[in-house]
Amino acid sequence: MKVAVVGATGLVGGEMLKVLAERNFPVTELLLVASARSVGQEMEYRGRKYPVISMDEAIAARPDVAIFSAGGSVSKEQAPRFAEVGTVVIDNSSAWRMDPTKKLVVPEINARQLTAADKIIANPNCSTIQMVLALHQLHEAFQIRRIVVSTYQSVTGTGKKAVDQLLEERAGHAASNPAYPHPIDLNVLPHIDVFEANGYTKEEMKMVNETRKILSDDTIQVTATAVRIPVMGGHSEAINVEFAQEFEIEDIYRLLRATDGVEVVDDVTSNRYPMPKDAHGQDAVLVGRIRRDESQPRTLNLWVVADNLRKGAATNAVQIAEHMIKLGLLPA
Repeated sequence: MKVAVVGATGLVGGEMLKVLAERNFPVTELLLVASARSVGQEMEYRGRKYPVISMDEAIAARPDVAIFSAGGSVSKEQAPRFAEVGTVVIDNSSAWRMDPTKKLVVPEINARQLTAADKIIANPNCSTIQMVLALHQLHEAFQIRRIVVSTYQSVTGTGKKAVDQLLEERAGHAASNPAYPHPIDLNVLPHIDVFEANGYTKEEMKMVNETRKILSDDTIQVTATAVRIPVMGGHSEAINVEFAQEFEIEDIYRLLRATDGVEVVDDVTSNRYPMPKDAHGQDAVLVGRIRRDESQPRTLNLWVVADNLRKGAATNAVQIAEHMIKLGLLPA
């Protein structure tokens, strides 16, 4: 299969190449695409060096699938150009997620919705992916009424510039090209993406709107607080979820253990619970600290951790392509 990775030189692009190789994705021809300043640079994939090419060159090559991680403005402009030549685009930006004509896909939940007509497919926000993957089976069983979520997000979600800022500050230097308006080392920033008119950030509203779309239920009430913390390796979430129906804790464990892509890590007697350092480099969404909210009925607390560059971005995108192969929508 002819595969283009758009935004190949970024953190997520590099992770996409790693995931394609690890999962033995059927790549017969690889096109690495990035901005003009990176064209001509070489990158390695499975022991072979590939040149970075321009967007126009990649479109002219008519790849079967293009996996995008190049930002929303690039996706808005370039994804339709790929689609026009018959390429299936799987886009990791926010550009198409809430477009009613585009599918927003977490494969374990809703890949069955994909059809041959879907030429641009949206990959959800990293924080949304790990939350809905942990909750979708519980929603089917007990019907979610309301979610209150606070995120603790890795600097890798912002990109290399943020990683450099953290490492420079940790080494005792002022950041030479800061990604954030404040220091991040030894600090916590309740500010991810831009602030909206309602006082929430764009990141927080993504979690509200994307959750409803992926779970196909506009009645679910969601409120989020998104926080950046000085870690690398993964995003963490404290989730409080109220159900319409009563549940037993044993049923929660049973359903979570049966959920594809979820690993229960919950043994407080041995101090075992999900942590970003354990999620790093893993595809599983780790769930622990499972307990009732004793302040009100039919309500559950969970702690959910996942590698935001893996399941939160690259792995989910590659899994979408894999499901399209299974559905006969891409060549094997």
